[in-house]
Amino acid sequence: MRLENTGIEDVVIDLKPLDHLTGKHAFIRAGQWDYDRVTYDYKIESKEKNITYYIRIQGYSIEGDVDRGNAVIKLMPPLLGKHYYPHGVEYGEEEGFPANLVERANNIITKVKDEIQQYKK
Repeated sequence: MRLENTGIEDVVIDLKPLDHLTGKHAFIRAGQWDYDRVTYDYKIESKEKNITYYIRIQGYSIEGDVDRGNAVIKLMPPLLGKHYYPHGVEYGEEEGFPANLVERANNIITKVKDEIQQYKK
């Protein structure tokens, strides 16, 4: 599910402060990148059996190289996903995300957005 009008979509920011800020808010990039894209995931445990939710922030390089650490990243709209073990993550609206989970996801994104504002280009 796309989280619309969060204020981070289309933000342009250097990779290093983006890595720092997302990490500060428990988003993990780990191996989820290539030379021109980054993905940060925030894990939300669920009481449902074999279900985990993720908030995903994605971006792509508009200059520089992620591998070299000199990329300038343009952020995309964040996503809310539901992981079905062992099948994978689904991001569709039809997943039926609980309203309190959507609100929590928006609140987490707002905290990231508030800090990103000081670094955006």
